Amino acid sequence: MPRFAANLSMMYGEHAFLERFAAAAADGFEAVEYLFPYEHPAAELAARLAGHGLRQVLFNAPPGDWAAGERGLACLPGREDEFRRGIAQAIEYAQALGCPRVHVMAGLAPAGADRAALRATYVQRLAWAAAQASTLQILIEPINSRDIPGFFLNRQDEAHAVVAEVGAPNLKVQMDLYHCQIVEGDLAMKLRQYLPGGRVGHLQIAGVPERHEPDRGEVHYPYLFALIDELGYDGFIGAEYRPRAGTSAGLGWFQPWKRKTP
Repeated sequence: MPRFAANLSMMYGEHAFLERFAAAAADGFEAVEYLFPYEHPAAELAARLAGHGLRQVLFNAPPGDWAAGERGLACLPGREDEFRRGIAQAIEYAQALGCPRVHVMAGLAPAGADRAALRATYVQRLAWAAAQASTLQILIEPINSRDIPGFFLNRQDEAHAVVAEVGAPNLKVQMDLYHCQIVEGDLAMKLRQYLPGGRVGHLQIAGVPERHEPDRGEVHYPYLFALIDELGYDGFIGAEYRPRAGTSAGLGWFQPWKRKTP
């Protein structure tokens, strides 16, 4: 039976961020994820999780200057110290929140840069991060170049090749089916290919192409949810989408799987 985590960065935007935990719990979610926790003290976030019976399942390591358009540091030469400080901060937050995994964004490939050199930097940084976070999973995510033009990592096979090269047991792929559909398609066969290998650490979903609720658009998620169960995936699936209107009003897709209250 699929288990879902509400992405509080995209969902419940009608509430202030710290109020989104209560809203997600009231709608029957048992877990949450979001982009970044760093604007709030870890103790405050931990209290929100505990107070509403929620589990934190994912957040991102610091991405560089997000407001200026940066989307990760892992592949960028010359940013070693900042990258390492960010990983240390992410590990500290993960431990305080009981969060088992952290997504490390690859970054935007600089114009004209040699991809082989960027990849070498990426592999080295990920190996270091995985060694530092030995009790956590470090995740990498292929992201489509329509949503984030220039993002270094776009394809599932590229991500799995990096994971295999690093060889760290706690380095895994974050498989977002929204991004995968846009870049590659053939979602069912991609799931059959990659889920059984144990190198997928987290799944995410959204409707394609508008990134609204998963019951809107060209992907038939009920079929994929059944397949995910069949393949033995027992982790959470992050609902990382932008609601078309109010978040709660758009949760018809979630009703068969919501947490039941006594």
